[in-house]
Amino acid sequence: MRLHELKSPPGATRPPKRVGRGMGSGHGKTSTRGHKGQKARSGGGVRPGFEGGQMPLQRRLPKRGFTNIFRKNWAIINVRDLNRFDDGTVVTPQLLLETGLIKAVADGVKILGDGELERRLTIRAHKVSRQAEEKIAAKGGRVEVI
Repeated sequence: MRLHELKSPPGATRPPKRVGRGMGSGHGKTSTRGHKGQKARSGGGVRPGFEGGQMPLQRRLPKRGFTNIFRKNWAIINVRDLNRFDDGTVVTPQLLLETGLIKAVADGVKILGDGELERRLTIRAHKVSRQAEEKIAAKGGRVEVI
């Protein structure tokens, strides 16, 4: 079976409703829209969330909290994840991206201290937690904040 040979099983799809094709079709004249009114007009209908003038749900619910527009979005990685690199490797954000340990650098890379480190590495990151820095130094590695 190939992609171009795929098709829906019989009865899974219906032919489209053809409206406005004469009285004999059963969908002629008003084209299933009924007589007059807002929904019968061209471009008619109400916007999403409109409740006929009643106060809409999104305005009835209370507002909570706020959004910090200065928030930084860090790409987080733990020291246990760095064991995949060989001794003496210089671990940079670019290398982390290439190996798939992080999806995107965003506002920077932060190294956290969860787990144990078994390699001597040089880490170049935007932020490093104190615990992670101690674990890297204990194995003879270096931390460079970029």
